[in-house]
Amino acid sequence: MDVHLLVYDLSNGLARQMSMAMLGFQLDAIYHTSIELEGVEYVYDGGINTIQPGSSHLGRPLERLHLGNTELPIEVVLEYLDSMREIYTPQAYDLFRHNCNNFSNDFSTFMLGKGIPHHIANMPQAVLESPFGKMLQPQLAQMVEQRKAQHGGLLGIQQGQQQANGAAASSSTTVIEVANLDALNKALQSATSKSAIIFFTSVTCPPCKALYPLYNELAAEHGKDVVHIKVDISRAQDVAQQYTISATPTFRTFVHGKQQESWAGADAGRLRGTVKLLAGMAAGPSHPHRLLHLPHLSNPDSKPVLYSKVPPLPKLLSKLGPAANDAIVQSMKHFIEARGTDGPAMTTLPDLPAFSEFIANSLAELPQEALFAVVDLFRCGLIDPRLSGYYAEEHDQKTVIAILDAVNGKSECPYALRLVTLHLACNLFSSHLFADQILEQAPLRTAITQLISSSFLDDSHNNTRVAAASLLYNVAHENNHRRRQSKSLLPEDDQVELAASVLEAITQEESSSEALHGMLLALGLLAYCMPVEGELIDLLRTMNASGTIAAKKSHFPNESLIAEIGAELLGKGLAKR
Repeated sequence: MDVHLLVYDLSNGLARQMSMAMLGFQLDAIYHTSIELEGVEYVYDGGINTIQPGSSHLGRPLERLHLGNTELPIEVVLEYLDSMREIYTPQAYDLFRHNCNNFSNDFSTFMLGKGIPHHIANMPQAVLESPFGKMLQPQLAQMVEQRKAQHGGLLGIQQGQQQANGAAASSSTTVIEVANLDALNKALQSATSKSAIIFFTSVTCPPCKALYPLYNELAAEHGKDVVHIKVDISRAQDVAQQYTISATPTFRTFVHGKQQESWAGADAGRLRGTVKLLAGMAAGPSHPHRLLHLPHLSNPDSKPVLYSKVPPLPKLLSKLGPAANDAIVQSMKHFIEARGTDGPAMTTLPDLPAFSEFIANSLAELPQEALFAVVDLFRCGLIDPRLSGYYAEEHDQKTVIAILDAVNGKSECPYALRLVTLHLACNLFSSHLFADQILEQAPLRTAITQLISSSFLDDSHNNTRVAAASLLYNVAHENNHRRRQSKSLLPEDDQVELAASVLEAITQEESSSEALHGMLLALGLLAYCMPVEGELIDLLRTMNASGTIAAKKSHFPNESLIAEIGAELLGKGLAKR
């Protein structure tokens, strides 16, 4: 998939003419950029928006630069884009420090491993450092705030799109806009384990435009269960021909890859009711566990455990000796510190390929007692979904697997190194993309499973067992989330191995109530809504999981999960019907 950078000049040529006299250096343009993929332009202004390339009031771009080709599927790219919405919000826009060029740079880094050209990315800083730029900064900042209040963004692209096609692109929408048959097929392929709806529209269809806000609203509400696709048949004529679409609006629905129904007409009530029905059908039939009282397991809004605390970085890096002065180490340090003080909106990703190379060299060259500082620095960075998303899609996840293998391969791994590696592995879940990779990629999954199981055996350090329980919770949490959506799960062999490991750890746990709580919660999520026939349920019955947990009551009388997981889920829930 080709990735293009669309470059605009906000000054309409004035920068080239006047910059030398006013700034003291030559500036060819006041750059505004966006990313073009498969006929769609992705731009940051008033949030992340999608438009037809060159359709904003800025007109045709000054340049269309080919940045490279990404092998990532469009559904992965769109999921990463969704994770960026919490960083690239309308409120976070800053003309000099958090703008469209920062967005284009982060987006490009994820897809290609490299950012946009430096003379574009560094333009705001160059202007700010000039005497004239410093003098103008207060006035420019005030102008930006006024434009945001009046138009929703500096450029008013969001407002312009509303006037152009009748629908503002919502920052929370998950509508997939496709421009050709190949893109539509890919979008439908991503929905084979849930429901999908296609909205066939055209630019000359007023009734279609009236439904755009509702369609975006439904996508935001039911996007986890229903893939919402929009096709402009005036542009995607191959789609219109394939699906024999002769009128707009037309809708077609799918459940688990099979077409269900098709209708034409702007019936808002039918659209709303159909999407709600599709969401219910995506979840599949109800499970007996849903009838039990399991408040800790039935919350659909629960989040993974992340370790976000940042230690004093100068003290941490002092453990590295001369390696701490490496430019990429200092760049990562600055990224973490700026994210903590100014927020993620005001930080720019460091050179991630260079940081990967630094980690590889450190694993080969640094003494064992210094490695924990490298891993902990990486752990602090991974709390940002942009960074974890990048490493999720790194080829074979080689950087993360190299760290896990280094720890798993040590017969006597230092406590500090094992602990920060567990915390690092938990922080991988700051991006849904990494959660997908852990469940789907055997080498990564095996390394995570080995780290959990071996860490449960550390009876000398409560914190290690707590962190291992947190990591297993994250794996089980994602697996359970997929189970609710009828998506592909952790292979049953791995589920059985993890369940046996945590049951043994529960049996041995006698000192840490925090570790036991985490273990019980993780086991509960592994078992909740599991198939009523299979190896996992057979294992839990054979190992008398309910009795094992009940026996912990004497050591931990105040642990409420003993009743919820042991008696309710693994007692009533394992009873044969």
